[in-house]
Amino acid sequence: MRKTDLVRLEEKLGYTFRDKELLLTCFTHSTYANAHGGESNERLEFLGDALLGFLVAEELYRAGGLSEGEMTGLRRSAVSRPPLEAAVDAMGIAYVRFTGGVQNLGKKSKSSLFEAVTAGIYLDGGMEAARVFVREKLMPYAGKTYDYKSELNERFPHAVSYEECERTGRDHAPSFTVRVHAGGRSAQGTGASKEEAEQSAAQAILKLFKEDRGE
Repeated sequence: MRKTDLVRLEEKLGYTFRDKELLLTCFTHSTYANAHGGESNERLEFLGDALLGFLVAEELYRAGGLSEGEMTGLRRSAVSRPPLEAAVDAMGIAYVRFTGGVQNLGKKSKSSLFEAVTAGIYLDGGMEAARVFVREKLMPYAGKTYDYKSELNERFPHAVSYEECERTGRDHAPSFTVRVHAGGRSAQGTGASKEEAEQSAAQAILKLFKEDRGE
């Protein structure tokens, strides 16, 4: 990558690196590092994964008004592949240095790149720089879809089961009915996909448990 390429990268990231080699490492695949020496972005991905979990949790905590279970579900959703991919696409940074030159990334690698860049910014500019990057570049794509299945699994680890009760409608517009069992209770949910029906059932059974506790 030329100096002008790095400048454009920094403009897209909204952050200027003091250590340009560290910036390059963020965008270096292991195949390039193995062929030409230096370090790939794999270790940065590892660090960035941990940082993202913390920084997103902090954002959710400071937002207020959310229970522990709600924050857990939203954090898991925010650091999942789709929001990370969307953030990378929005910045226009979906490429790294491979052995054969700079190449565009597939979906699976985009989330890893976001993790690497987060770690690079943290190492170069500290926690506040990483915090601003995550807040501005990821949180707008994190979404507000709550993961009821994850909350249920948190409450009853290895003790939740789903069964498909019915599938109706035509192939292009099916409707699923699913029953969930957990904690000695069961509940039913429907949706346009099996996943949607399971989320609906999980939401219903969680409501039963809250009513039992008088919430």
